[in-house]
Amino acid sequence: MVDDRVWHLVFTLGEGNALAYHLPPSAKSKPLGTPVINEYADAQLHNLVRRMYQRTALYKRKLTEGEISSPEPSPPTGKPTAASSTQESNSKLKKEPNCGVLCCKFQKVPLGEHLKRFRIPSSIDAHTDRLYLLWLLLVTVAYNWNCWLIPLRLVFPYQTPNNTCYWLVMDIVCDCIYLCDMLLIQPRLQFVKGGEIIVESNELKRHYRNSTKFQLDVASIMPFDVFYLFFGFNPIFRTNRILKYTSFLEFNHHLESLMNKAYVYRIIRTTGYLLFILHINACIYYCASKYEGIGTTKWVYNGEGNKYLRCFYWAVRSLITIGGLPEPQTSFEIIFQLLNFFCGVFVFSSLIGQMRDIIGASTASQNNFRVCMDHTIAYMNNYSIPQRVQNRVRTWFEYTWDSQRILDESGFLESLPTTMQLSIAIDMNFSVLNKVDLFKGCDTQMIYDMLLKLKSTIYLPGDFVCKKGEIGREMYIIKQGEIQVLGGPDGAQVLVTLKAGTVFGEISLLATGGGSRRTADVVAHGFANLLTLDKKTLQEILQHYPDSKKRLMKKARVLLKQKGKATEITPPRKGLACLFPSKKETPKIFQAFLRGPGKADLGRLFTLKREQAAQKENENSKGEGKGEEYEDKGRELAEKAMDRDKCRASPPTAEEMPPLIRRAVLPRGTSHQSLIISMAPSTQVGEEVLTVEVKEKAEQ
Repeated sequence: MVDDRVWHLVFTLGEGNALAYHLPPSAKSKPLGTPVINEYADAQLHNLVRRMYQRTALYKRKLTEGEISSPEPSPPTGKPTAASSTQESNSKLKKEPNCGVLCCKFQKVPLGEHLKRFRIPSSIDAHTDRLYLLWLLLVTVAYNWNCWLIPLRLVFPYQTPNNTCYWLVMDIVCDCIYLCDMLLIQPRLQFVKGGEIIVESNELKRHYRNSTKFQLDVASIMPFDVFYLFFGFNPIFRTNRILKYTSFLEFNHHLESLMNKAYVYRIIRTTGYLLFILHINACIYYCASKYEGIGTTKWVYNGEGNKYLRCFYWAVRSLITIGGLPEPQTSFEIIFQLLNFFCGVFVFSSLIGQMRDIIGASTASQNNFRVCMDHTIAYMNNYSIPQRVQNRVRTWFEYTWDSQRILDESGFLESLPTTMQLSIAIDMNFSVLNKVDLFKGCDTQMIYDMLLKLKSTIYLPGDFVCKKGEIGREMYIIKQGEIQVLGGPDGAQVLVTLKAGTVFGEISLLATGGGSRRTADVVAHGFANLLTLDKKTLQEILQHYPDSKKRLMKKARVLLKQKGKATEITPPRKGLACLFPSKKETPKIFQAFLRGPGKADLGRLFTLKREQAAQKENENSKGEGKGEEYEDKGRELAEKAMDRDKCRASPPTAEEMPPLIRRAVLPRGTSHQSLIISMAPSTQVGEEVLTVEVKEKAEQ
């Protein structure tokens, strides 16, 4: 064995990603007295360490000189390192020529780099990829070129030897688009198999090859153009290009799914179908005129003016059965005209019916709205509802339609899957509901269930959302508009204005004992859209979340306690009232006196006061000294009795009362003082003011 202290090696990664090997000083020379077990192993290790040390010194020297290439050849196999790839790319870029423009050098990027940026993905999602939709647009343009111009070139003499090269170039471009679509795009389209989206390349190619679309694509690209060499440049050999109609229909389907008003495109497309049928009819009419002989009869084309426009005009009048056409002369002309009329009636009626369906589908929701509004108005007229109420109902219908284009949002969303409903509800209302203090920290899934149960309600200006004293059974979220809270002495003072995103009434959802009452009137300032959640629905949701229910009940108790302690918001003082300070609170000693058996004690004091006044008239002849003594003693005993009544809930018994004051607390006699006790209502709700005054009697 070799001592680890002697042959310890330290490996570090130096600058330029070069591996350096550092030897400790003790390992450079063999220490004396070190035992050697195997001389051969010891010599080999010394040789290895010396070579590694030399290699490290060489790399250090190369780094200082600016050379970063390794003196040793790279191994033939294995992946290149990041350093080598960076060096190679830098060296290549240095070798490439630069172009100087305005004293600035711009490095040329190879064409291959540009092509890599436009690399086609291995799989394409036909429903979400917008680039695929643009490609389908290009294929549709090529398809319409062939559909419209092949019959035109075949019948009308617009293809001449002078412009044959231009037609040939456009045909080659369309064929290249067809070929790229069949070889590069269609084999990469994703498909669903057993509920799973297939993205594997071999599976996608196999699926495309086994489809009918592949057979039509192959038939549409068959090179029948080679017959040009034998029969001349005749466009009839390109008729098979019309078989690629599947791409045209696919483009229409994807474009309709992306447009907000798809019925506009449907109308344009139906109009295009009508024009194409008229175009084909014009070509057939010119062909029949050539067969009969141009200008031979009044019915055929006379050869004057623009050939295509004259034939297209005849096709419009004939196919749409406008009338006013020349009478056919020969049997061929009569049969042709009869068939043309028959096809015109059939095709034109079909297109008109399709147009009616498109327009009816685009206005179906509006028609349903009108029908519902008419039925409601008829119902109100039948039961003689006041005109003011009818006007408000009409206003509600019109605003609801203008704002959301549907009367019942919940009924519309019920047709969607629950997952889609939840996604829409989260995007619309989750941020608002998550800000409610009552629901913070609760289960997220419980909040999701609450979002699905929210109902939208529209209030007109001046409508009461809730009134003071009502039992609270709903929570409200302002989705749109403003809500005003009314209060004050007359109930018409605006205390606060709530805007969109505010939540109110949430405490009443968890209040026990029949619910809590509303403490103020809440009125819609303008048109307001509110989301409501009733108490019954929340209780049904909380049955599945017991932990969240406990937390909500605890928060509700705390919020209710804070709400009970909070005082009513006083309106701002206006006019001369702001010059005087507000009235102070009733002292706590009087509040305690009122909360105790105060009513019975006050009544007894008033009774004793009246008895005292009656006794004073009968015993006025007695001495003043004795009267004053009895009066002082009676007042002292009355004060003791009142103190004792404050400490106990029950009044004192007859045995406890001294014999001197069993009939009257105040003794008989004359006095120069008068005790006045009065109660008056306070400005604070539920409180009264106790006033005790002692007045000196005027001497007679």
